[in-house]
Amino acid sequence: MVVETKQTFCRFCHAFCAIEVDIEDGRAIKVRGDAKNPMYQGFTCIKGRQLPEQHYHPDRLLHSQKRAPDGTYHDIPHQQAIDEVADKLQAIIAEHGPRAVATFSGTYGFSFPSSGQFTGAFMAGIGSNMTYSGGTIDQPAKPIARAYHGNWGAGPQMFDDSDVWMLIGANPTISMWGGIPQYNPAKRLHQAKQRGMQFIVIDPRRTEAAEKADVFLQVKPGEDPTLLAGILRVILTEGLVDGDFVAANVQGLEELREAVEPFTLDYVEERAGVAASLVERAARIFASGKRGSVTSGTGPDFSPHPNITEYLINSINTVCGRWLREGERVPNPPVLRKPKDYVAQAYEESTDWDARERMRIRDLPITAIGPPTSALAEEILTPGEGQVRALICIGSNPMAAWPDQLRTYEAMQALDLLVTLDIKMSATAKLAHYVIAPKLSLEREDTTLPNESLSGVFGFAQGYPAPYAQYGPKLIDPPEGSDVIEEWEFFWGIAHRMRVPLRAGWGEVDIDNKPTTSQIIEWMCEGSRIPLDEVKKYPHGHIFEDDEIRVLPKRPGSPRLDVGRAEMMAELAEVRAEPYFEGGGYREGEEFTHRLVSRRMLESYNSSGRDIPRLMRKYENKGNPAYMNPMDIAELGLAAGDLVEIESARAAIYGVVEPADDVRSGVISMAHAWGDAPTEDARVRELGANTGRLSDTQRDFDPITGIPVMSAIPVNVRKVEDPAPVPTG
Repeated sequence: MVVETKQTFCRFCHAFCAIEVDIEDGRAIKVRGDAKNPMYQGFTCIKGRQLPEQHYHPDRLLHSQKRAPDGTYHDIPHQQAIDEVADKLQAIIAEHGPRAVATFSGTYGFSFPSSGQFTGAFMAGIGSNMTYSGGTIDQPAKPIARAYHGNWGAGPQMFDDSDVWMLIGANPTISMWGGIPQYNPAKRLHQAKQRGMQFIVIDPRRTEAAEKADVFLQVKPGEDPTLLAGILRVILTEGLVDGDFVAANVQGLEELREAVEPFTLDYVEERAGVAASLVERAARIFASGKRGSVTSGTGPDFSPHPNITEYLINSINTVCGRWLREGERVPNPPVLRKPKDYVAQAYEESTDWDARERMRIRDLPITAIGPPTSALAEEILTPGEGQVRALICIGSNPMAAWPDQLRTYEAMQALDLLVTLDIKMSATAKLAHYVIAPKLSLEREDTTLPNESLSGVFGFAQGYPAPYAQYGPKLIDPPEGSDVIEEWEFFWGIAHRMRVPLRAGWGEVDIDNKPTTSQIIEWMCEGSRIPLDEVKKYPHGHIFEDDEIRVLPKRPGSPRLDVGRAEMMAELAEVRAEPYFEGGGYREGEEFTHRLVSRRMLESYNSSGRDIPRLMRKYENKGNPAYMNPMDIAELGLAAGDLVEIESARAAIYGVVEPADDVRSGVISMAHAWGDAPTEDARVRELGANTGRLSDTQRDFDPITGIPVMSAIPVNVRKVEDPAPVPTG
């Protein structure tokens, strides 16, 4: 057989690595990084190289599924499934109104942008704003903090020409997220270190990124705001601010100075567990650099006080002047998005939460990134007008991803209609009434447009660091005899049947004449700086430089970046007033010995990848291990491979002990988005455990985003015997 090699980009995760795919007899047989690609330079991770295994996995759904009254599932043609779902949705809306219908878009809602366009258009068409997303779980504090602080119209300084960088709760070489551009991050960090970059990492464990740090601050989980306030105090006390930038563009400096004053080096050392000398050194190194940023990952947004943590990150960057200035070349103008002006000034964003529509649950506001997912389970379970009765899950697995898994489990079973679009029978799919089988990445065409949209949304240094784009053509057909569709086709189909008008970002969509994927991609790229046809000329991707795109001067009367916002200073005062303890608890009388922190694993992407044997070899019989410091293991009389019960104030999970010198004493480190339904707990060594079960959505939640503590969770740990398997049949 002749082997043909074609180029596209991986969509196993958000990094979109450029790949070459060997195809034999219509089947993908091997994937490797594309060495000719100018952005990734041959890089791809172990997950992307398993795309053939993902596409031909024996458990992949090749036909949509319908649940029978006895709980079993059987194949159903996708057209019939859409017919039945449309009928049920119409009945629910007729009886309960459009707010009774909700959607949740997760990991793979991002990877396929047409999915998001049609999801939003359908929901707007029926008149429901119950459009939830994963961004309100793991990153909500970033846009909230930006709204309080203000947005800089020219964008931040970029990693590739910086001489200093600080990471907080991020491990980009594993997660492909958090500051170092996720496009071959290990190589970019290596090159930065070679040119002399000073690298600072703050994390409860010595991560792969921390191993490369010039200064590593192993903070106690949950104490990021304490540490950052201490760093700011050093910068302000020693006059290490960018005086010219602050004078011209910043307000609130004195309020900030007053708020951080109580965070002395001795106080920070005692509370956050980081030596005063290291705090001082980190502050001086960062502030003395000429270019660079502080960036964060998921961990700080999962932890207590995420909004003030992200606000302090903004504030450090601002007092040090880490923004592009008038006349500088814009390093990453859009390619497949419309051109825009980059202006060296601040822009205000609304923080009038009282003026926003409120949820029925805890009076939480619906912010710019959508309604808070942390309230959705209760929106389903709470009777009354507006109760959510139908949920459509797109590229997501709420049973693995949402906080408070026990409440989520109850909610999934209470729905009148649960539809998932999933490639396998995930923990959520096994509770659904219908499971729609989608096409996978090599079976469809798309572009790298979503990564352009990241710039400025979820913090600094996200999105491409250069004007890069790639078009990925369809490479293979779905397996013979299969019945799979793209997600947008599902939403177009139900809109067609229900006569729901669709208006996407580019305009009206004809609900009588079905478009093609090619047409949709063209519509999404309409008016782009570089025409889509031009991008298609470069099968290996291309960087479309334009030295003429420069930062424009600020306009008269422009607002200022605010580093002393009253609401944020009040929260910082709350942090300072809190008691703190040696153990794992946050309150007087709490008897917790440890704090559990979330982590990423290179071999899995949230709940994806755990069914691919080549990715899970090192985790055989371990699930998502409970990584612990060897001293803690010895003190508790444990050994590697022991099963332990990890209990929070809300619930308990199992974990398999794994020694890890990189984990701080008093900390348990586990990957989130693992596990299955509570009925499957006995299979912990195979399926892992769900750390979201330890969170309580009704306690210690953020008053704006509603997110509870999902990392730095107070827990106790004790050895237990392996549970007996639950009988089946």
